[in-house]
Amino acid sequence: MIEEDIEVLTNANESDWIRRLSLINIILEPLKTIRFNFLGARPMNIRNTTDRYGALSIGIHWLMLLMFIAVYACIELHEFFPKGSDLRATLKTWHFMLGLSILVLAPLRLIVYITGTAPRIEPDPSKWQKQSAKLIHVALYALMIAMPLAGWLLLSAEGQPIPFFGLHLPALIGKNKFLADVIEEIHEAGGTIGYFLIGLHATAALYHHYFVRDNTLRRMLPNRD
Repeated sequence: MIEEDIEVLTNANESDWIRRLSLINIILEPLKTIRFNFLGARPMNIRNTTDRYGALSIGIHWLMLLMFIAVYACIELHEFFPKGSDLRATLKTWHFMLGLSILVLAPLRLIVYITGTAPRIEPDPSKWQKQSAKLIHVALYALMIAMPLAGWLLLSAEGQPIPFFGLHLPALIGKNKFLADVIEEIHEAGGTIGYFLIGLHATAALYHHYFVRDNTLRRMLPNRD
């Protein structure tokens, strides 16, 4: 019973953060029985299995990819419009709001990852490939958190309003032009690094799919077997 599991965890001699993660896993455990049918694919478990990522992980992964594409598209396209134009300002606003949306989703994705089962890759990749994949994933999670926060800090230092889908978020720091210039440079450098990391991640997935012919990419696709 879930209630009994929670009582055991509460009384166990574990550190607080381990108990919290365990409790989250127990709360999410019943979701493993829920199955989804996505775009004509076979019904999938919402949670991960040993063979394939679940609907929750797959949904968050591809949603965040679309959001990354939109974030980059907005900031690149805004350069085609004159300064002071409404469309340029709108694209910058959407760039910021979508970036903050990634920041909101990143902890959820991390919780799902930590509390879930990592589907095995068949055939098993080499040790250096596993370590490289872990490093890239850590860097991507850092990007998901650091870049939106940098954008929030940038608007704060510039003294600009901080919109978020009808809400106005508080400034994280006071207005400071020098600091704004520094943060802007860091933010732009981070954006360039993001292009590299996302491209490397995608290239690795395609390499495994078309050349190694393992199930690395298929694990993150709806089940059509």
